[in-house]
Amino acid sequence: MEQYFESFLKTAVAFFGILVYTRVLGKQQISQMTFYDYVTGITFGSIAASIAIDREANTGLWMWVLTVFVFFCFITGIVTVKSRPLRKLIEGEPAILIHNGKILEHNMAKLRYDMENLLMQLREKNVFNIADVEFAVAETDGTLSVLPKSQKRPVTPEDLNIPTKYEGVSTEIIVDGLVVYQNLQQNNLDEQWLINQLKARGYNSPKDIKYASLDVDGNLYIDEKRDELSHITDISD
Repeated sequence: MEQYFESFLKTAVAFFGILVYTRVLGKQQISQMTFYDYVTGITFGSIAASIAIDREANTGLWMWVLTVFVFFCFITGIVTVKSRPLRKLIEGEPAILIHNGKILEHNMAKLRYDMENLLMQLREKNVFNIADVEFAVAETDGTLSVLPKSQKRPVTPEDLNIPTKYEGVSTEIIVDGLVVYQNLQQNNLDEQWLINQLKARGYNSPKDIKYASLDVDGNLYIDEKRDELSHITDISD
């Protein structure tokens, strides 16, 4: 029983340590996943796992190790923001792999990029012919950015000189039955307006709504928690 309680305490320390330190480091561990971030993320998790699992380890010592590691990650993050040369040294820089339909073998070799990987990432961008590519750039996070040749790009309203209106972004009004009052206020609306809108649609309470949003034209989209559909398409085998 004692070892279970000890493991519980160690796991709690590791959990809250990760919670605090990931907030300190910001979102770069996920949203800017370069190779450097990938390696530091694994190391970060390994240290936290050692705190939780290793019964013979000194928890205080491991927390100190984790703190020092996070400190260096934090300093590195500041340095990479302030200094472009150091950022390029630590995180790397993009490299052109295809230029005007021609593969640049020297850049492929420098990044140890093989043809199968290149062709796979091109297909993920709906490109099946290398000759159609103006530029293909290997980004620091491992993704491939592709610019098709002008004659191979989809036609846009701008190409046809067709005017378009501003679309904007819809605002969340209800999420999982809870009203987002801040968004109501930002749109100069109040709860009574929302209640009236819901009653006009046959709903008694926001709790009946899974999701509701307001577009820039003032149209309210509502999705109820229990959708009464006569037929649901099943795409599984």
